[in-house]
Amino acid sequence: MTTTTTATVTPPEETAPTGPRASWAAVLALAGFEARILLTRLPVLLAFAVYIGWTVWRTRTSYEGFPALQDADRATQTAPLLVGLAVLLSVNQAVLRARRYDTERHFAVLVLPPWRRTVAHLLSLVPAVLLVAVCVGGQFGWEALKPGALGNGSPGELLAGPLSVLLLGALGVLFARLFASAFAAAPLLLVVLLFFSLFTAMFQEGDATRWLMPVVDDYSIRTLPSELLGRPAAWHALYLAGLALSVALAAVLVSGEGAGARPGSGSVSGTGRALRGRFVGNRGVHAGFAGAVALMLLGAVMQTGGVPAETEKARTRYSTAPQELQKCVERDGTTYCAFPEWTSRADDWAGVVDRVNSLAGDAVQDRSLLVRQRVEARYGLTTDAAMDPLTAPDQVSVGTMWGGNRVPEFAVAVAGVLVTGKEAVAGTLCDGRLVTVMWLALAGGSDPLSDLRDIRVDDSTSGSAVVVSQTEPLSMTAAHTELVRELLDRPREEIGAKVTAHWAELTTPEVTTDRTAQLLGLDAPEEADECQE
Repeated sequence: MTTTTTATVTPPEETAPTGPRASWAAVLALAGFEARILLTRLPVLLAFAVYIGWTVWRTRTSYEGFPALQDADRATQTAPLLVGLAVLLSVNQAVLRARRYDTERHFAVLVLPPWRRTVAHLLSLVPAVLLVAVCVGGQFGWEALKPGALGNGSPGELLAGPLSVLLLGALGVLFARLFASAFAAAPLLLVVLLFFSLFTAMFQEGDATRWLMPVVDDYSIRTLPSELLGRPAAWHALYLAGLALSVALAAVLVSGEGAGARPGSGSVSGTGRALRGRFVGNRGVHAGFAGAVALMLLGAVMQTGGVPAETEKARTRYSTAPQELQKCVERDGTTYCAFPEWTSRADDWAGVVDRVNSLAGDAVQDRSLLVRQRVEARYGLTTDAAMDPLTAPDQVSVGTMWGGNRVPEFAVAVAGVLVTGKEAVAGTLCDGRLVTVMWLALAGGSDPLSDLRDIRVDDSTSGSAVVVSQTEPLSMTAAHTELVRELLDRPREEIGAKVTAHWAELTTPEVTTDRTAQLLGLDAPEEADECQE
């Protein structure tokens, strides 16, 4: 009789890697895979292409080559929101991929429970955020390396762009865990876009609630010294970091009961369920969420305190008593007084003063001018408040911005003081002296007609117009414009000799436009001289 013996083979208890080390290695592997997929998604690629293209195109000619870094840092904040919205949409679709393709049940046999997969998706945002940070650093560095750059940037302002991308990406993951439908992403994206556009338009400077938005980009009409900005950039960066971390940990917390299961236990999350069960990171996630919320609240409270009283006092002092804060240097008999961040700009101002002086010739050789930098900071960043003209003799105002239109504007101010003696008087000109002022200011430029167009409010070179100024604007009549254009068409040396020879009469308050034309060898203007009608 044959006896059959059956051997029973006991399978191993664990066929998959177990333990925290294996689980986190898998999290990192999945995060790397999802990061590569995220960076190659079409919306993200297009967003980065537009962002980088726009940044390069704009930065080539921004600030006319003379950036103030306290303005340039804020200019890095808005464009990354486009990348952030693309990341929000793409990561949302990535988290919902398993539901979209009905493969969610297959994850039950893997080492990663839902909460760890959520962590992997959150970590996949890091390369995109770092790439935006590199772009922000490159944009700011480009501005800082321009020969005309000055001032001081803020690290807090530079962090706003990358942190906004991190926040939007974390929102995309949270939305996916809260709303299981793949069709929810597009409406949610529209909601975010509407939220940004609606509330950003409503906020005004001085409204503390505007700092709850990711980006608060105050458009500065006039550049202020960096210590006068009064922007809580560091607190805002802390608020954004805390908010992004809170959203990220909230996404982990709502990832379902799998957040409390052992790796490989096979539990699958139910959308929107709270954490339960046992796992080592349970208390850690809750504690981290509480800490992130605390950071967010701290930053939110501290950033909404308004402009500090010390900054308000400094703004008043800069506006009313600039001479107490400035450093002065002398160049060829002219004194240039500037705020500490602008002392390097004295050479640029001196070039314009020397050019205007050279056209007047011997008539102004004994004149010693004082060029004083001024700023009206009492009304904040976004208010375009004109400065009162200086009343002391031979003093010229110059602003905090330079390049482009600001150069001929300053030349007009210098010529006005040379002709009238006082800045306050030059702003009231409407006689023949204005022709001399405009020729002195424009004739030495490389493109006088273009400069004439740039300093007129209507960008014209004919008819009457208002001439832009740092203080009181000038008014050119049609007759003034006609004569100035004719003078600019004549040889510079020829007109310069006549200006020097007839300087005394050309600069007297009684000189008419017709008489100015006669002294400079021109026919009487055909256009109307409204000021003398």
